Amino acid sequence: MLNVNATPSLESLRDIGRREFFTRAGLNLGAIAAAGMLARDGHSAPHPSTAPRARNVIFLNMNGAPPQLDMFDYKPKLNELHGQVVPPSLTRGERFAFVKGDARLLGTPFKFDRFGEAGMWMSDVVSRDFSRIADDICLVKSVYTEQFNHSAAALLLFTGAPRAGRPSMGAWLNYGLGSESEELPGFVVLTSGRGTRCGVDCYSSGFLPSVHQGVLLRSAGEPVLFLNNPPGIDRNTRRESLKALRALNQSEFRALGDPEIQTRIAQYELAFRMQSAVPELADITREPQSVHELYGTQPGARHFSNNCLLARRLVERGVRFVQVNHGEWDLHGGGLNLKEGLPRLCEETTRGASALVRDLKQRGLLDSTLVIWGAEFGRTPMLQGEDGPKVGRDHHKTFTIWMAGGGVKAAFELGETDELGYRATRDAVHIHDLQATVLRLLGIDHEKLTYRFQGRDYRLTDVHGEVVDGLLA
Repeated sequence: MLNVNATPSLESLRDIGRREFFTRAGLNLGAIAAAGMLARDGHSAPHPSTAPRARNVIFLNMNGAPPQLDMFDYKPKLNELHGQVVPPSLTRGERFAFVKGDARLLGTPFKFDRFGEAGMWMSDVVSRDFSRIADDICLVKSVYTEQFNHSAAALLLFTGAPRAGRPSMGAWLNYGLGSESEELPGFVVLTSGRGTRCGVDCYSSGFLPSVHQGVLLRSAGEPVLFLNNPPGIDRNTRRESLKALRALNQSEFRALGDPEIQTRIAQYELAFRMQSAVPELADITREPQSVHELYGTQPGARHFSNNCLLARRLVERGVRFVQVNHGEWDLHGGGLNLKEGLPRLCEETTRGASALVRDLKQRGLLDSTLVIWGAEFGRTPMLQGEDGPKVGRDHHKTFTIWMAGGGVKAAFELGETDELGYRATRDAVHIHDLQATVLRLLGIDHEKLTYRFQGRDYRLTDVHGEVVDGLLA
């Protein structure tokens, strides 16, 4: 297993040194502090369970749920039956967030065509950019979840449970593998668009040591709030004050044996190193003009393309997990509707996502970086409200994601839904299966990456999950 779950005694914690604490205590605080200490002293970081195919993950989180039937999951039969009442047998016993009564089917208002070696169907709202990476991605059309409310579904996707309090995927990877960077956190979060539904709970460290928490990096203005020294404090003064603070914290640790004190020390030290590393990282003006043209970046703006470029710069520098959030894809109808909202959202995001894959590939980073594009659930084949210019779709438990690089098959489609796009009929992939597969690609057995909390062992996949071997290259 990747950790020793036996809790060390207070006496033993008092007697061991800092390096032994991190390697023997079974708490694997290596995401920032221990991995750096061990590497500098000639020791390796904790080893994964199996041979890894990827070293880093970039998760492009389209929060709010893109309508898969209008982007990737083409259903001619749905178009043919547009406006007809849904057969009761299809929805009997099902619950929806808003659709009530005799729901009617909604065919897509967008045109589809095939692209790439695999002949992937894509609609005209995404094909201009995504068709360029059709031969690099693995399209998974059969992902499903039990949750149909945004926050609960997003929590299940990122933490493995629909309630707040569990560690997020980035925190688990940071805990299991540590960081490759001494100057940057192992888990970084970027945001754009109209915000996200579950906020910090979707990048929390939960009950893991807080050193594994995702660090929010702002794409405009000061990259990390309060990172700079206050007026009148120079770097030397800051260094001396940290030395004094470290001595106080170490004295407290010797007295109490609380591992969070070591976490606190590591975080202060990381913050000091970040003062030099983060401004250089966040300055995308250093990139050549050809890169800005590829991404469509707007230096100084809070823009999804900027965040995609920052994500590439982060994994180049060894950040283990980058979560890029962009909302709001909640296209129910009315003000935020399908016909107006989807083209706008695709205009905001598809160029940056496509450029990220192409950029990683040309730099030789795609093989070692797993890119995931997806959200917490999908959209119904039924319309919500009245058909017309403001039409929308309700929440749905079956949906589509795509993955690229990091050991997954390219130019490949997995899974299938029925002729209306309602249920997965082949190669269904549960959220826990997706999580197990992501961990496997980074060399981790999802059943062995555990942490003992309140008397039981927890893991990202709870008590479920199977690796989807069909996705592996």
